[in-house]
Amino acid sequence: MPKIEVNERLFFQLAGRTWEDALELEQSLTTAKAELDEWDRSQPDDGTRTMKIELNDTNRPDLWTTAGLARHLRTYAAGKVPVYPFFASPRKQLEAHRTVRVERSVREVRPWLSGFIARGPAITDPVLRDMIQSQEKLAWNFGRKRKAVSIGIYRTSLIEWPVRYHGVDPATTSFVPLQETRTMTLEQILEEHPKGIEYASILKGRPIHPLLSDAKGRVLSYPPIINSADLGAVQVGDSEVFIEVTGTDYPSVALAASIMACDLYDMGYSIENVRVEYEYDTPFGSTVVFPYYFQGLASTTLEDIARLLGTPLDLDAVLTALTRMGVCAYTENGSVIQAAPPEYRNDFLHSVDLVEDVMIGHGLQAFEPARPSAFTIGRLSPIEHYSRKVKNILVGLGYQEMIYNYLGSGRDFAEKMQIPTSSLVKIANPMTENYEYVRNSPLPALLNTESVSGKASYPHRTFEIGKVALKDPEANYGVVTRQYLGMLISHAAADYNEIASHVAALLYFLGKEYVVRASEDPRFVPGRQVEVLVDGERRGIFGEVHPAVLEAFGITMPCAAGEFDIEAMM
Repeated sequence: MPKIEVNERLFFQLAGRTWEDALELEQSLTTAKAELDEWDRSQPDDGTRTMKIELNDTNRPDLWTTAGLARHLRTYAAGKVPVYPFFASPRKQLEAHRTVRVERSVREVRPWLSGFIARGPAITDPVLRDMIQSQEKLAWNFGRKRKAVSIGIYRTSLIEWPVRYHGVDPATTSFVPLQETRTMTLEQILEEHPKGIEYASILKGRPIHPLLSDAKGRVLSYPPIINSADLGAVQVGDSEVFIEVTGTDYPSVALAASIMACDLYDMGYSIENVRVEYEYDTPFGSTVVFPYYFQGLASTTLEDIARLLGTPLDLDAVLTALTRMGVCAYTENGSVIQAAPPEYRNDFLHSVDLVEDVMIGHGLQAFEPARPSAFTIGRLSPIEHYSRKVKNILVGLGYQEMIYNYLGSGRDFAEKMQIPTSSLVKIANPMTENYEYVRNSPLPALLNTESVSGKASYPHRTFEIGKVALKDPEANYGVVTRQYLGMLISHAAADYNEIASHVAALLYFLGKEYVVRASEDPRFVPGRQVEVLVDGERRGIFGEVHPAVLEAFGITMPCAAGEFDIEAMM
């Protein structure tokens, strides 16, 4: 869970109140699903005293900053939704005097960019530290270690506009990065600079790398790796900064910029819009003015609220609760509640999320505690018993168990596996494209792990047992969930014979008679793959992984793999 360190004086100032003791603060933090981790009040209050707070809501990156958490507590206490007048939207077009031009050359490597300018009082040391912490938390946790989102902060006074975001050759392009005094090529940065080494996996091997430069050709940064030492070093005393966000997921890129813009506005800075001109179409259009409000309305009903919370609430109570959570809500017919998410939130994926905000805004203490009406005895299900038996056999064969997310991207689950995305179950309202599909096989996750395990000693033998979702027109909802086994072997001599021997051992110890027949699965090498039939029914497939699949995942070692519907083999 994210943990932030906040300057006590700045936090109290932004929250609009002070807390006298830790218990009182703890009670306030529960409305943000946060906990006070450390607050040493024995230190003198000289403006440098800090407190550490742990955030338990991974869907609310807006709370991972000092200003964001303070905003929530301030709004909850006052019951007044904050107003941010600088947001453009499809219905509200704004002028912007500064422009960033995104060239077609970055489309395949890191296509999305947003940004804005903040102008105001001279940046103090606590404010600068908080800006850097916000930058790091959003990029590391929300941005998946800078892969989906990274943030750069620059001194606007040194930049000649318009700014250019373009692709370059990493072998011939060079500049002086932060924490260095020498000019380095982009390839050298990835191999020698500490930040380059840490984040090299994001860009290494790509023929074109992204670069941000101004109208004079001076480098601002090498996203998502490092800023330049010339234009990318913000200092205490600066009063105007340009903040840009780049990434691979457009809603996340836009939201990260919105969060930082709202935070700085709360700190007393004015926000100046920046126009981003793309050489290609985007979900928001080819020209977008940021900060940009892109969220759609969420809705629920009084009936659903009463059903899910167990307590009927009248319309005024619901609207008041949502207002305390910073949500603008209204109704046209007295039953259906329409809500506009705050500019800094994009976590209303379902009406249940809105009901949760009603619950928190109304106050957990307002609900009468109730004893459970039914009691059951917990025990392992039959499929879990069977899965554990399979696990023990594979561990005995030298395999290591892995555990993965069930949601992922169409690129990993389909494109890299050479199968159509139409074969996958798609989420109707995904938060990001990285969690847009439900997996139909454990193999993509195993291959992803293998792609970053090249430095581990071989052979590699990994497996996972978990759920997959398969389309089935005869099922009630058109989808069935099955318990699948995925197994992967990787080393220089990995081949069909080895995986076949392991499958034979597995099915022998499970007491299953089986036969094989030739298959034509695009994930495996033709002629080096078979289907497994148990009692005449298809129960799995194994073979040598196709070279095109290995190349798509960046794997240089031969692999053999298999997947089985163990639920059907019980």
